[in-house]
Amino acid sequence: MKANKVKKRKDPLEGLIEAANPDVLGKLIKELASDRPEIRRECFEFLKDHVTLAPDEDTVSEAEALFALWWELEPDLSDLDEYGGGDYDLVDHVGDLIYEVYKGLQDRKIPREYRQELLDQVLPYIHSSNAGLDDALYDVAYGACHDEDDLRDLAERFEAIGRDWPLVNARRIYRKIGDHKKYLELRSLRMEFGADYYDLATFYWETGEKDKGIEIAKKGLKEAKGRMDELRSFMMERAQKLDDRSGYIELQFGQATDPLTLNGYQIFKKMCTEKEWGDFEPRMLSILEKARDAERLKIHMFRKEYDKALSLLKKSRYPDLQYGGNEILKIAEELEKMYPEKILSFYMTGLGNLNRSLDRRTYARRALVMAKVRHIWVDVMKTPETWEKFGYEVKEMNRKRPAFQEEFTKALPDWKAL
Repeated sequence: MKANKVKKRKDPLEGLIEAANPDVLGKLIKELASDRPEIRRECFEFLKDHVTLAPDEDTVSEAEALFALWWELEPDLSDLDEYGGGDYDLVDHVGDLIYEVYKGLQDRKIPREYRQELLDQVLPYIHSSNAGLDDALYDVAYGACHDEDDLRDLAERFEAIGRDWPLVNARRIYRKIGDHKKYLELRSLRMEFGADYYDLATFYWETGEKDKGIEIAKKGLKEAKGRMDELRSFMMERAQKLDDRSGYIELQFGQATDPLTLNGYQIFKKMCTEKEWGDFEPRMLSILEKARDAERLKIHMFRKEYDKALSLLKKSRYPDLQYGGNEILKIAEELEKMYPEKILSFYMTGLGNLNRSLDRRTYARRALVMAKVRHIWVDVMKTPETWEKFGYEVKEMNRKRPAFQEEFTKALPDWKAL
């Protein structure tokens, strides 16, 4: 016997819609959309797909839909700005909506008055720079510019803000639209880093004043405080074209040692002739003393200066793995067989006070260090009895710390048997 089919009821709302006349439906839509931006936007999007409008009316409709989207996201953006950010989900949600506004500015024909009004809304958030969405907001500001006049207006607005990053953007716009006077005026306000000198040098080079560009670049190489990569690359291109080998290799040396890394050391050595390396190697080694410990260790290992690597390790404590410590530990592992006792002492610095109550996470970290200590005694030095004695003493002093015992059992295969 077949089950009776349940008859689907007609939606009561559907019946009301069919009974209502157009004036009543229009009034309903207006009331719903009047103070709910998300509904207003949905109405625009739906009706634009189902109603034919004159071209002028259509562009206004597109603009109003875009503004409805802005008013939909703005309350959340305001909260993010007031509190200096928020949870990741909210930031992502607002960021996605801002991107939709940007896309709308790119893809649709939005009248200038609407784009200007949108800039009025966006720029206060760019000025405060407190919502954590600067990149997205700058995209909208640039998206609102459809011609050179718009860009000039935006540059003037950025300039009026007076803060560093808006001024950088104003300067870039003036350079792009060919207002050299305004560009140079703003550029002169800050000449500190290599990137600043590179920007000015390339400006002069591209505008035909090549000697002036070279002069600025040389001055930057002497006076700039950092961020020199682009400036050196600019000068290297010139040196190559002039077959200036000594100038070129000097610039490459600057690149390789700012900061000095094993990769930079290897690349620079490879490009040098034997005579050039003989001249530069002492300078490279003098800079090595100021390099990061991990890079110093790697370079010493590459040069087979194992005693120097060991000496540097002896001055160090067991590294924090959250801050690049893995590189140092890999080097320690390479030295285990050559200097087992010294490396054992280095590992022991990571154990800390083993008779102290701490949190489980710290116990877990120290258990991993203990595994390295055990490895030296058991696998490298072949003295398991020394490990067993030490391990047993540590185990006994922590009998009443169950979290300690659990973490050490996970990390050490024979912990339970000790």
